[in-house]
Amino acid sequence: MSTAPDDTFPIPSRVREGSVWVDRTGRRELIGRTASGVEIPIGQGEGRVTPGELLKLALIGCAGMSSDFTISRRLGEDFPMRIYAHGVSDERTNRYETIDEQIQLDLSEVSEDEAEQLRRLIRSAIGVGCTVERTLAEPPEIGHQIDHAPASRRLATAADEAPQA
Repeated sequence: MSTAPDDTFPIPSRVREGSVWVDRTGRRELIGRTASGVEIPIGQGEGRVTPGELLKLALIGCAGMSSDFTISRRLGEDFPMRIYAHGVSDERTNRYETIDEQIQLDLSEVSEDEAEQLRRLIRSAIGVGCTVERTLAEPPEIGHQIDHAPASRRLATAADEAPQA
């Protein structure tokens, strides 16, 4: 399923494959959207993902995808894997000082030497193939373009939903 931004705002000419967007749905609440139709509730609280959690998910998702071929060649196509990202943002600096990845694999079918070689190969595959990690290691320039774009509608508020007397 492919999707595009709705008609609340004009679609910028720069929108193309790889573009993502968020729509504000309430105070500090957003819905992240992709052109493939994925929607991710962003914010604080139940059923929402914080931006920091999204960053960590992007990092470990990329690590998993980057290492998948390498691992499957050694453990078979049906190997189970779970990856965690650990890290809490520093309130003083408002950034993550450290994010640790923890990859869980069933290595019971390989020798200790083979397991150590696989660990090295996984680190190498992630280091070479993970765009997210490579981007975080050498941060890109980030621009902020703020456009006046008249909206076709406003968000519903609690007052809009209150019964009329």
